[in-house]
Amino acid sequence: MARVIFYTASTLNGFIADEQNSLDWLFAVEPPPPEHYERFIASVGVLVEGSTTYEWVLAFEHLLDDPGKWQTLYGDRPTFVFTTRELPIPDGADVRIVAGDVRPVFGRISEAAGDRDIWIVGGGDLAGQFLAAGLLDEIQVAVAPVALTGGAPLLPLRVESDRLSLRSVEQQGQFAVLTYDVGRQDA
Repeated sequence: MARVIFYTASTLNGFIADEQNSLDWLFAVEPPPPEHYERFIASVGVLVEGSTTYEWVLAFEHLLDDPGKWQTLYGDRPTFVFTTRELPIPDGADVRIVAGDVRPVFGRISEAAGDRDIWIVGGGDLAGQFLAAGLLDEIQVAVAPVALTGGAPLLPLRVESDRLSLRSVEQQGQFAVLTYDVGRQDA
């Protein structure tokens, strides 16, 4: 059965982007060996992200100028983007624009994933919506040796310890990867 996983990087003090929604802090850290990401992405059938994350990826990877790069990064995996705005879609990319509450859309996301995992790419607000709806199974956070003075929080909601169970801690280069199982609760 497909799992819903929020897989992201964070600073030591819990930010996933700085005040300008930049990830420059992340790319200043030596990345983990590529086999960790390759192993993760091989298990993923669908990507889910908010508009800020989607627009950042489009700009950072120059995907509108080089749409063929989408296939290199994500293959034929569908990407669901939660937004209330019209957004550009790279030629050949399977991007599905959706809006509103995550619960009514979840059936379509799950169906598109098949028996593979669902990756909540970001941001933290969207991951929080999945968690609040009782639809998040796992949180994987790669904690970088960086602290910021502000920005986008990892999860902008209160989560008590009875919802999270630490499954593993792994060093991947300069990152400490924490994997938590998320206990389900009725939304």
